[in-house]
Amino acid sequence: MKVIKEEINFNCSADKLWEILSDIRRCDWIPSVEMIEVNGDCRVFEMLGMGKIKERILTNDDKEMKLQYSAVETRTPINHHLATMQIFKLDKNKCTLFWTTEIEPEIFADAIHKGMLISIDGIKKVILE
Repeated sequence: MKVIKEEINFNCSADKLWEILSDIRRCDWIPSVEMIEVNGDCRVFEMLGMGKIKERILTNDDKEMKLQYSAVETRTPINHHLATMQIFKLDKNKCTLFWTTEIEPEIFADAIHKGMLISIDGIKKVILE
């Protein structure tokens, strides 16, 4: 199993970043996703190059500012996927996002990592709006 880690500092409040990430219907920060449908504890969307993806939301904790999800249906079979996004306040207008993704088989790690980096850029653009 491959574990991918990204640690990113943002020049915004932790609350502002959490407002973006905790809204599991929101997709303006995820490039190539135009709409997210939520059914119970799952969100479903189409992603360019990846096809239809169904993710189960495992944790969406306002107090801990922690979002955890697992891809449960994808175009290609995966054995394990677990992503965790957690925000930590640095000061009034700065915060850090820790984003880790576990993936098996490891052959998908590069594509997952590229998707994370593209999404981080998307978050930065939304924050500037």
